[in-house]
Formats: sequence, C-alpha cells, structure tokens
Amino acid sequence: MIFGRQPKPMPTADTALPGRAQPVFAVPTTHEVLGTPLAGPWPDGTEVIHVAMGCFWGAERIMWRLPGVVATAVGYQGGFTPNPTYEEVCTGETGHAEAVLVAYDPARITPSRILKAFWENHDPTTPNRQGNDVGTQYRSAIYWTSQEQQAAVRATHAAFQGELTKAGASDITTQELPAEQAGTFWYAEAYHQQYLHKNPGGYCNHGPNGLTCPVGIADLPAQVDVEPPAEHR
Repeated sequence: MIFGRQPKPMPTADTALPGRAQPVFAVPTTHEVLGTPLAGPWPDGTEVIHVAMGCFWGAERIMWRLPGVVATAVGYQGGFTPNPTYEEVCTGETGHAEAVLVAYDPARITPSRILKAFWENHDPTTPNRQGNDVGTQYRSAIYWTSQEQQAAVRATHAAFQGELTKAGASDITTQELPAEQAGTFWYAEAYHQQYLHKNPGGYCNHGPNGLTCPVGIADLPAQVDVEPPAEHR
C-alpha cells in the first residue's frame, strides 16, 4: 500500500530532531571512483553545486559520470538537525533532503550541463517522492553557490518546464535555493559514498525520464572526455 502513503509534514527548527554538536562517523578522504578528495581541497577554480533527486545512491552515480566533474559526495542538506544520521533523516524529522555535492571544473563543464542531467534523470514534478520512495527526504532540490549557477537553474527550469507542458505533465516542484539558505551539507556515512560503485547491483530508481532538457550549444563544455572511466568501459 505504499502508494497510499503520505510523507510527514516538513518539520520546523523547533520540532526537528535535536541532533548533536559532533559527528558520529568519519568522512572518507578519497572518492572511490574518481580518486579525488571527497571533501576537498580541490584544484583552484573548482565550483560546487548541490542537487537532490530522490535516493542519493543513483543520483551520485549520474553526477560522477559527467566529464568535468572533479568529485561527488552524498549527504544531507536543507534541514535543521545538526550532524544527522541516515536513520534520523529517514524518519522525515530532520527536514533534510538526500543531496549530492557536485564539485566541478567550470572550464570543462557548465552548470547548465550538470542541470541537464539533473532534470532528465528523475521526476521533478512529484513533491516529496520518487517512485516508491516517499518522504520529504526524497524531494527534488537544487542548492546553488554562485550567480552563474542561479541563472542556469532559472533557465533550465523554464526550458524543461516547457518540455513537460508539451508532454502534458505537471509543473516542476523542485526546491530551488541558494546553498547558504539551505544550510550545511552534512556528509553521509562512509557506506553511502559511491554506494553503487561498491554495490553494482544495488537499488537505483534513476534513469532517463523520456524528456530532453534543451540546453544550447553555447553551454557545451570546452572539453569532452571521449572515454568513460574504466569501470564503465
């Protein structure tokens, strides 16, 4: 009867779980696929955007496969509870979304190209739900860190909404905020990081939604890797 479930209402700062002052687990130092620092420091000029598109396992894999992405990590963002655990976030009582940090080289990939992958690989019209995953932690969200990213969010949102409307689909419900307003990105537990690389047969409900986000030729990256990482060849 999962389709009859309703997510808990979004908590407030006063009703959210209290959390804790110190983390209860360590963050791995290295990305399992890309071999780069999981939490930085990254090369000069690296920029960061955060996206949420349901379960973060599949969302992260989509992002680390993009040419020009320096590092990715999964975590919790957009809520109130400090240093939350996965179990706490899954109660819906922390207010966080399952988010993916995307660190990228802007000389090789633009925010619009990252957002193209975002829009095309989940359903941004279902509030607090992706498929059978129901809850505010599974909401669609984008948290930007620069004016260029904000402009790309606005432009790609409008472009993809046009495609949705032509297809007779609903309006986008994606939460779109500056990262500083969304709050701290709390890194998730080690076993969640690059989960589908460690568990190739693991759960993933992400993939093409059948629509294309029309990103212009001007948004193509300056360089494109012609070969995927070894794990995908």
